[in-house]
Amino acid sequence: MRLLSPRTQDSRPITDRVKESLFNVLCKYDLPGEAVVGDLFCGVGSLGLEALSRGAEFVTFVEQDLNIIAVLEKNIEKARFVRESKVIRADAFKLGAPIGADLRKHNLVFVDPPYAQTSDVGAGSRLSGLTDILGEQVTGGGIVVVRTHQSVSLLDEYGRFGVIERRRWGSMVVTILREGDK
Repeated sequence: MRLLSPRTQDSRPITDRVKESLFNVLCKYDLPGEAVVGDLFCGVGSLGLEALSRGAEFVTFVEQDLNIIAVLEKNIEKARFVRESKVIRADAFKLGAPIGADLRKHNLVFVDPPYAQTSDVGAGSRLSGLTDILGEQVTGGGIVVVRTHQSVSLLDEYGRFGVIERRRWGSMVVTILREGDK
């Protein structure tokens, strides 16, 4: 399905080819089938909607920009995933992937902040603080996927998460962390 996009230059949409490759990698971890997913800094919802289309049970979308949220909500409706999703307007660095009223933790979380916000990924960085929050919101053995520019190299571990895989596509790098693998 072709997603609607905002009329702005601020977004960095992931290409269909890279998205397909990423989800092929996630399949070896048995994801996203029946997973509870968090899509942080979600933009128009490309990753979360793809997860739903591949069998994820529920996605929490976290985005701060009200104009982008309006487009995101149209995309969710267009894809017919209104019941399987929740949109939260917030700074994901401060909120993480909040657990719903059913208190189920996430099996998979996508972290895709603007590249400028991940230039510092060391101890004490905003990303490090976010992984501390996610440590309470992700299931044991849960996966966190972090997208950064190729010039950024994540640490080998953040709190309860350890890097299990790194992939590069063009100028972007995807680092896959798993809870308990440090």
